[in-house]
Amino acid sequence: MSLAEIIGYIFVGVTIMLGVATMVFVGYSGLNRARSMFHEHLQAVFPHLGLLIVILAVNKVAREYGPDLSWVIGWNITGLIYTVEGDFVGQVQSLATPNLTMYFSFMYIYGYIFLLVFPFIAYFSHPKSDPLKETAIVYAVNYGIGLICYILFISYGPRNMIPDVVDPLLYSSFPQSQILTGEVNANTNVFPSLHTSLSVSVALLAYKTREMYFGWALVAIPIAASIVIATMYLGIHWGTDVFAGILLGILSILVAERVVFGESRTLNQQLEKVQ
Repeated sequence: MSLAEIIGYIFVGVTIMLGVATMVFVGYSGLNRARSMFHEHLQAVFPHLGLLIVILAVNKVAREYGPDLSWVIGWNITGLIYTVEGDFVGQVQSLATPNLTMYFSFMYIYGYIFLLVFPFIAYFSHPKSDPLKETAIVYAVNYGIGLICYILFISYGPRNMIPDVVDPLLYSSFPQSQILTGEVNANTNVFPSLHTSLSVSVALLAYKTREMYFGWALVAIPIAASIVIATMYLGIHWGTDVFAGILLGILSILVAERVVFGESRTLNQQLEKVQ
């Protein structure tokens, strides 16, 4: 199966998930509100969305040159992580069953993409632009700090470090997924787990907006938890990567809240001066 075919299957699957979620959690009234407020929200989020796009572009370039730079710096922390946690991931995998492997593989690929995309649909229909701005900032912080860590630190995942203990369950169950992951990441880029940090970030954002999107919060939080577990269950990340990812996710929320609050306060001060 080619890369284009894999992307096609994922695109169709995620699109179906997004369509169902949009109808259930946003609804026609939300879509109408999003259409009427689209330009207002886009103008408000444009600077933050622009920053995110720049960071994603830098990440794309860094995927090609970053690993070489990492070896120049030479901070290989794989052994340190293994010394700290040993075969913890192997113990997690001791619970493996074919059904669990299928579930966590689906969540790691399809659930993760769905979790990252849907907030933009939901928050464009939100009466306020703050959740949309926070989402863009949160993603930018996660990818920005993640990029710095991936360049500074060399870290192989448990499936590479201890292959006799940890199985690459994602690749053994879905060999075609290795083609996709090979395009977006390197074996040395596992600290911290961005799957974890971004999933935690989205779950926290969903919790913050639970009054308007209660159903989304009920769905987002379990999906995020499943993805966090999947990163270890599938042998991709260490527990240390996950712990660092959780901290990064929380940090990104705090940064986003502070930035948006500062912008709101500045705007209010400007309005008071005009009045």
